[in-house]
Amino acid sequence: MASESSAEQASGSSYDLIPKLLPNLDAHLIFPLLEFAAGLYEEEGDDAKVQEALKAKYELLKGSNMTDYVAGLYCDLHGLDNPPAEFTKQRDQVLAKMAQYDSETARITDLLADDEVISNLRSDKVANLEFLKKEHGVTIEMVNALFDFGNFQYSCGNYGAAAETLYRFRVLSTDNDKVAAANWGKFACELLTTNWDTAIEELTKIKEQIDTKLFNNPLAQLKHRTWLIHWALFPLFNHEAARDTILETFFSPAYINTIQTNCPYILRYIVAAVITSRGKPTRNTGTQQKQLKDVVRIVRQEAYEYSDPITEFVKALYIDFDFEEAQKQLTLADEVLRNDFFLSGSADAFVEAARHLISESYCKIHHRIVIQDLSARLGLTEEEGEKWIVNLIKDTRVDAKIDYKEGTVVMNHPPSSVYQQVIERTKGGFFRTQVLTAAVTK
Repeated sequence: MASESSAEQASGSSYDLIPKLLPNLDAHLIFPLLEFAAGLYEEEGDDAKVQEALKAKYELLKGSNMTDYVAGLYCDLHGLDNPPAEFTKQRDQVLAKMAQYDSETARITDLLADDEVISNLRSDKVANLEFLKKEHGVTIEMVNALFDFGNFQYSCGNYGAAAETLYRFRVLSTDNDKVAAANWGKFACELLTTNWDTAIEELTKIKEQIDTKLFNNPLAQLKHRTWLIHWALFPLFNHEAARDTILETFFSPAYINTIQTNCPYILRYIVAAVITSRGKPTRNTGTQQKQLKDVVRIVRQEAYEYSDPITEFVKALYIDFDFEEAQKQLTLADEVLRNDFFLSGSADAFVEAARHLISESYCKIHHRIVIQDLSARLGLTEEEGEKWIVNLIKDTRVDAKIDYKEGTVVMNHPPSSVYQQVIERTKGGFFRTQVLTAAVTK
């Protein structure tokens, strides 16, 4: 990917993942991350880093056809009012090339906009090409020109037009390699234009493409799955309806293995997505519980490879059962979240959900809870903690009573029947016995 070294210099704290994300993102997808980083540096008043971010943006895009924007960056970087003549020359060349592509693809574009022609197309691309060649003089070169034009529009930053052109190309092309590249290009276009529902459709297409077309090439599958994981972060934290689909993909064996093998730092985003999804009425409670258990297991396995305050929060709460450490890591995690491009908008939701998890775990193992103590563990004042606990009891319908005189909460943990415990532990035992018996018989 373009200009990684410049972009890495523009990254900030030790918990900044931009340097790790860069190799797996297209230059146009990297740009929003640099814009976000530049905004943080401006808030901090760090002029040196603002300048580094500006240089990184210029280096990133100078090879693209976004000539006007690149010229503006160059002027900002060098304190000029007007760009050098070379930018005007490049702009004229880009406009001439755009007109050339427009002319070369006009015929096929008009045909694909004709309802009568469309009604005669079938799912068989070879038959469609034969029909268009025989009836309308369409050639393979004309189809391939759509691919080149789509790439050119993308390089110019015309993402909406590029998506439409690449779609037309996919309808007709039988070139598997170019169709695969067009899939990635259209996916990027939908991400950059924030058409999230369409982006998820493209994600599904690419996922199927990786599983089928690259079936006999495990190394290529690993690389492409790594790319898909990184690109999927955009809709994961920007489109609530996409979260279940993407998390389901991430937790599938092939993709969780890819994350553990190639990019364990993605665990930060999985943890954040799972925790911020807790308690949402649109999500299945059983699925939430399973994903949380999976997250705890993976955090335990990957602790030696990657950790940050977000994963350390999970480790402290569910592995070490250290409530003080969990609160400490939650405080650190809040800052990390606010400085992460993908997670900045989820910081408040994460802290709120994390406090619920701390209180749930704390209440499970205590009969009488001192409000002051629990408030401290949640990072709240005693007054804030009291309101928090009242709302928690009301919202979750926990069987508890607040003793305002003593400043405590009394939890009612009904004793579990010995018989019920036996039933729970042996549940499914008969079925497993049948399966084992059948296996032994075979």
